[in-house]
Amino acid sequence: MARLNPDRLFPPDLEGRVIARDLYEEIRGLPIISPHGHTDPRWFAEDAPFPDPARLFVTPDHYVFRMLCSQGIPLASLGVPRADGGWTEADGRRIWRLFAANYHLFRGTPSRLWIDQALGDVFGVTQRLSADTADAIHDQVADCLSRPEYRPRALFERFNIETLATTEGALDDLRWHRMIRDSGWAGRVITTYRPDQVVDPDMPGFAEAVEQLGQLAGTDATTWTGYLDAHRRRRLWFKAQGATATDHGHPTARTENLPAAAAAALFDKALSGRCSPDEADAFRGQMLTEMARMSLEDGLVMQIHPGAARNHSAEVLAAFGRDKGFDIPTRTDYVRALRPLLDAVGMRSDLTVIVFTLDETAYSRELAPLAGVYPALRLGPAWWFFDSPEGMLRYRQTTTETAGFYNTVGFNDDTRAFCSIPARHDVARRVDCAFLAGLVTSGRLDGDEAREVARDLAYGLARQAYRL
Repeated sequence: MARLNPDRLFPPDLEGRVIARDLYEEIRGLPIISPHGHTDPRWFAEDAPFPDPARLFVTPDHYVFRMLCSQGIPLASLGVPRADGGWTEADGRRIWRLFAANYHLFRGTPSRLWIDQALGDVFGVTQRLSADTADAIHDQVADCLSRPEYRPRALFERFNIETLATTEGALDDLRWHRMIRDSGWAGRVITTYRPDQVVDPDMPGFAEAVEQLGQLAGTDATTWTGYLDAHRRRRLWFKAQGATATDHGHPTARTENLPAAAAAALFDKALSGRCSPDEADAFRGQMLTEMARMSLEDGLVMQIHPGAARNHSAEVLAAFGRDKGFDIPTRTDYVRALRPLLDAVGMRSDLTVIVFTLDETAYSRELAPLAGVYPALRLGPAWWFFDSPEGMLRYRQTTTETAGFYNTVGFNDDTRAFCSIPARHDVARRVDCAFLAGLVTSGRLDGDEAREVARDLAYGLARQAYRL
């Protein structure tokens, strides 16, 4: 692997490239704010060595194994854990060899950028990953992982991470976060309240989960008022453990603002398993508005991640469980869907609701205009299928003219792959500097303004939006 081009992702014209390079040099060393992600807090609690290269780069990263799956490589052969108790490959070297032999599949993808940078910058790899180099690179990375300076906490500090947020369900006991706190380690790893399991009637075991929510909160959650109170108590408990935000991954962006009696009746139907599909969606929508009201009470920032047809393959869901790369973007309506919530709380400047999308066509038509007028609303970054250089650039091009920079929230990596975090943030910083360089060369922004915006996009906006 040749040394990464120091001007990668900068404009091709010389003037723009020079400006982008200068902007980037001023922000490249800023601390990383990672306000939304899915890394395992157990890594930092126990600070045990990562077991092997495959379990660091392949099995936790759905970007990686979904691409390999698309070419007919079974998930079980990649070591992805099964939910049905069936066989899965346990030999990390065999998994790594399979990954390396098919590394050409990632040409042109953001995963290729992230993995190359992680292998080079973190582990000192200079060869291109392939079938021929698989064993040598495996041994080099494995040797590094055996050293104290490659344990999770040491890498966290080396990556210059100021804050890293994980995501836990409402019923989680947060034992790993408590262990981190009690250890005295200075690294800031915080949780995020994700209540999908206890707000979505379509989730298996919804009624049992609601009952457990009440037990954990010390209240009867089987009545509408008791259920809301259980959420309030649980949110406060998460906040006491360090949370600054909630997160809501719903199939649609639908919100509702029903009268209390109608909401209570809908809750009763949900709890008894009698909801139609439309009623289940209405209940999820009502809970988004209720959660926004609760955020006004407890100060937690609210994140809404709608628009995914989750677990699209019934076969994979049955064999491997949820979140195995088969979540597919869908068309999403935000203008009508968000209106009940925005009518209720959208004009409150003391509330922050961050909205993400998997429907890229909604950026300029819906989300940027909404975020560009409602004080409570902020626009999340290019996310998931669009956190590529091209997707990030399109995001800036289609949202800045309406929402500006300061109704957005910087960047988040949303990853399970720990060693990709600095690479992902580096890509975002480079793309933003390239975009800003274009504004400077076209006479739309002065150089000192571009420097200030670059710093805000890389660091300040995320820190402010997530109240860190």
